[in-house]
Amino acid sequence: MGAAHDAASDPPVKSARTTVVVGRLLGAAFLICFGTGVYSHLLQDPLPWLPMPTRPVELFRFTQGLHVISGTAAVPLLLAKLWTVYPRLFTWPPVRSVGHFLERASIAVLVGVSLVEVTIGLMNLVQWYAFPFPFRATHFALAWVLIGALAIHLGVKLPVIARVWRRPRGDRADATGRFVSRRGFLAAVGAAGASAVALTAGQSVPALAPLNVLAPRRMGVGPQGLPINRTAAQAGVTETAVAPDWVLTVASPAGSRDFTLDDLRALPQAEEVLPIACVEGWSQSATWRGVRLVDLLDAAEAPEPSAPLRIESLQERGAFARTEMPPQYARDPLTLVALELDGGTLDIDHGYPARVIAPGRPGVMQTKWLRRIEVTA
Repeated sequence: MGAAHDAASDPPVKSARTTVVVGRLLGAAFLICFGTGVYSHLLQDPLPWLPMPTRPVELFRFTQGLHVISGTAAVPLLLAKLWTVYPRLFTWPPVRSVGHFLERASIAVLVGVSLVEVTIGLMNLVQWYAFPFPFRATHFALAWVLIGALAIHLGVKLPVIARVWRRPRGDRADATGRFVSRRGFLAAVGAAGASAVALTAGQSVPALAPLNVLAPRRMGVGPQGLPINRTAAQAGVTETAVAPDWVLTVASPAGSRDFTLDDLRALPQAEEVLPIACVEGWSQSATWRGVRLVDLLDAAEAPEPSAPLRIESLQERGAFARTEMPPQYARDPLTLVALELDGGTLDIDHGYPARVIAPGRPGVMQTKWLRRIEVTA
């Protein structure tokens, strides 16, 4: 530890060029993850002045699938990046100047936040919440810290990056034969990343569904051939959802009206093919049949919504037992109060007796086991 690190003695896989190549791929994965993650967050916590799009109907399915795919690919890339630079993380003296201290501090933040962000993201995919903090708020906050630290790191290292890319390409000679070549190392990293993606992306990409052996959800597996995240038993609605006195209350400033299941079935029915896409990355299209939400509001003589609807579930607890639906979704003709799924009555785990299904929204916002819909303005 008494001497500074000698870069000239590094094997090819720990050269500056290898570090830059891996870093460029990792940076791209982080940026894709960040952009798609912000989009998902805005759908769940919309800004009043920023209406989110309802078309194309597969948009959230695409962006969230890309979010999870890029996050999965980032795992081997992050490990490879740390492998290429770890000798330089422990140079001596650890701090040589104020500028060097700031650089080292930004690297410490970047490495620490990256490891935590990727780890809790993977834990969320399997719904293993073994940490004492709320996942969604923490994941979102750390994403901004990560991107900020990444921007600082790129700014500090830009001269090194530019210098590396001006050099002639090719592996540095290794006369001893003791080291893996740079190309061999990058090929191994690429194979690891491709394998991780191929073996998990099938939960959202139909073409890769036969290879989906590692993801926690599989297309076509679940009640009525559709996966679920939360069962009726977990939500505590196994009795209230099948109670003979169940009604759906539609309330507005003009008054309220209760609809029985027979009342809903007596209204004009519509059928739409819409995806259910969950934040954990799995998705699948299905055929939903029920009452258009706009028709239900008309039947209740509610005014056309100009503010978010408040939607309540029979589920008593949970972050999404009560949700809000922005008016552009409420007015959309594709938004249904669904009573059937793929030609059969909704299974209780899919939201019987009635649930919401709207285009382009996360699955957690597609409220199951409906109890009340309120038009606030």
